[in-house]
Amino acid sequence: MTRHKILLAALVGGLMLAFALAGPGPALAAERGGMAATANPHATRAALAILRAGGSALDAAIAAEMVLGLVEPQSSGIGGGAFLLYYDKASRAVSAYDGRETAPAAATPELFLGPGGEPLGFFEALVGGRAVGVPGLLRMLELAQRRHGALPWADLFQPAIRLARAGFRVSPRLHYLIGRDKYLKDQPAARAYFLLPDGRPKPVGQVLTNPEYAETLTRIAAAGADAFYQGPIARDIVATVTGHAANPGLLSLADLAGYQAKRRFPLCRPYRRFRVCGMPPPTSGGATVLEILGLLEPFAISRLAPGSASAVHLIAEASRLAFADRNRYLADSDFVAVPIRGLLDRSYLKARARRIDPDRAGARAAPGLPAERRGGLITGRSPERPSTTHLTIADGAGNVVSMTASVEYAFGSHLMVRGFLLNNQLTDFSFRPKDATGLVANRVEPGKRPRSSMAPTIVLDRDGGFRLGLGSPGGSRIIGYVAATLIAVLDWGQDIQTAIAAPHFVNRNGPTDLEQGTALEALAPELEALGHEVRIRPLNSGLHGIERTPAGWRGGADPRREGTVGGD
Repeated sequence: MTRHKILLAALVGGLMLAFALAGPGPALAAERGGMAATANPHATRAALAILRAGGSALDAAIAAEMVLGLVEPQSSGIGGGAFLLYYDKASRAVSAYDGRETAPAAATPELFLGPGGEPLGFFEALVGGRAVGVPGLLRMLELAQRRHGALPWADLFQPAIRLARAGFRVSPRLHYLIGRDKYLKDQPAARAYFLLPDGRPKPVGQVLTNPEYAETLTRIAAAGADAFYQGPIARDIVATVTGHAANPGLLSLADLAGYQAKRRFPLCRPYRRFRVCGMPPPTSGGATVLEILGLLEPFAISRLAPGSASAVHLIAEASRLAFADRNRYLADSDFVAVPIRGLLDRSYLKARARRIDPDRAGARAAPGLPAERRGGLITGRSPERPSTTHLTIADGAGNVVSMTASVEYAFGSHLMVRGFLLNNQLTDFSFRPKDATGLVANRVEPGKRPRSSMAPTIVLDRDGGFRLGLGSPGGSRIIGYVAATLIAVLDWGQDIQTAIAAPHFVNRNGPTDLEQGTALEALAPELEALGHEVRIRPLNSGLHGIERTPAGWRGGADPRREGTVGGD
């Protein structure tokens, strides 16, 4: 039997085993084995099968994401993009990979303005081809796999191909999201796939097959990412986007063929006795999480009780200041001069932290004036939505992937091509390119990547060893979810599952949101007495993380969704 056949047999056999999968509650695995924390049990199984066949953490991440594109298509897939951090155990180095979508070459800053010059409504812009950016996921994964992969590229697609052909049962979450969506019924391909003939969502437990997706992945497995960015698949993508009757887009074959994923320098800075690493622009997630942590360094957070009004107050105030800077300065650094060094400079953060009053909430914060600041750019609002997915995977050699992937809004543009959904990521740009005071940093420009809040994170110990990896969906609230989880583990010593499951609170330079139905609701009067405007609302994250302990890997999955953790 050839090595290739042995690997495939191992994959088939692995998927038939009873996996050590765990829902909420910390899962443990020996470090010589591997661990996967993903948003769906099918994806966790696929990742573990690849790890057991000798694959790296990066290989397993590819297998898991191909499955997520099938079983959780509302959140991510090959029609979207992603950001990925990779920790290499041998070199103790963190690499950052950017697979963010880009605006078509024909796009102009006025893309989301109506005939009268006013911004379109969000769903006017979203549904159809106008908001579809050039998908970046596959090019990014191919770039990273060439450097960090262990198995043949084709092997990594087999779990998803088999599952697409055999079918999977519609989960309660998928059923719920289909049922609440108003726009799937108007798009023929999506309607046929997700809805019954009478227009009702396909029920929980119905077996859903996707032979078109299986065929698409088979082509990509055989020919690499070129099979997606050139040839019949690319032609169908462009025809679907530009041919939409009500809201056509500008995507071209040249846009697809010319897309380039990028390897970037991660953003890393010290926090307490650790080193925290995140993604650089075009996402704002890494910089803003690091700024929140830097603003909190002068305060003895570890002495405060988790979930107390004092802790929520301080973290919310740091977030308020960090979001003021984020909204002003963060955008695609290939197009805009982003003062990253200034924003994360210790002296700047120390001075800005003096604005935090332990006894009183501040008003809406103005952005600071970091060194290297470039004038002329102004804040612009972009209607970022809380779909997306996150996975964290560790292999037996000690390498770790932390990846956040998205199609932006639930079900993306609602356009389905060859079994997968296309993104609507261009709505992450500011709809207004300028106002009376100047240009918006995050305005639409040809080839530009829209600002994101995705925040895959890796934490190192003082010796450069891996300590923790995590991330979340949630739109711009991702930043708050990730920062609070890091504080819970690094300051309060909570295990990763406890930290992930903790009640959420978020401040984005406005009201302080407390998670509905949790113990934090009781803090509202005390926080209001400190000057906070408090809102009680659902805060539906999807945190997935892995930490290294003396006993091996320990993983956590968000109980707010249907993710699982598994390991050996």
